[in-house]
Amino acid sequence: MGAGGSAPTLPNLATGEAAPLYERVKRHMSEAILVGEWPPGMVLPSETALAQGFGIAVGTVRRAMSDLVAEGLLTRRRKTGTVVTGRTPHHSLRFFFQYFRLHRADGLLVRSTSQFLSVEALPATQAQSETLQIKGGGVIAIHRIRHVDDRPVMHDRLVMAQERLPDLPLDTAQLPALLYLHLLERYGIRISAVREQITADLASDEDIALLQLDGRQAVLTIDEVAYDQAGVPTILGWHRATTAAHTYVNEVR
Repeated sequence: MGAGGSAPTLPNLATGEAAPLYERVKRHMSEAILVGEWPPGMVLPSETALAQGFGIAVGTVRRAMSDLVAEGLLTRRRKTGTVVTGRTPHHSLRFFFQYFRLHRADGLLVRSTSQFLSVEALPATQAQSETLQIKGGGVIAIHRIRHVDDRPVMHDRLVMAQERLPDLPLDTAQLPALLYLHLLERYGIRISAVREQITADLASDEDIALLQLDGRQAVLTIDEVAYDQAGVPTILGWHRATTAAHTYVNEVR
């Protein structure tokens, strides 16, 4: 609808996931806007039509849309309706599912894609058990590369308590591309805070191979602990990135 576009295709969101329903609606709508599926100037269908498309109550859609208006992604116009603004939000944890913290040199957000190299179920070390507050069992360890414009820019190692993710696939081909979003929708785990330690290091042989570097140049290293909505340490992360064409930005509001 509007701005030369057609009515959006809407998934049925009424069943099957742990995250609050309005959060899933908001997430779907913000993703559609941020990746350009709903372009600037597009006039959205009415709240009633959206609710019917999503298979949910009008009040749930209204709450999600009100949040997106407050965040600047949508605006309400008299006689026209609700319109996509085209504004690009600053990076924050709200958009961490699709976007990460390497920005272009001009400051614009970039969208990354993930390639999983390995996923393993391993015994937890004592340090991992203490930090992640593991009561029993081991950890799931993931190694992945992040690409921007088909070029590798960062590789990550992530460790999570297996007891909190009982059916997470141990096959790289089946891992969800948007891991944080999967944690929210499948397990009700919202990553709400991140504590980071940032340093520089000389590229290792692994960095050179994975990031396609020309020799032993400096790389950015980020060691982090990510916490869920209850303040429980949930993910241990180690990231190594080239900043030859990108700037690291972390803005939490």
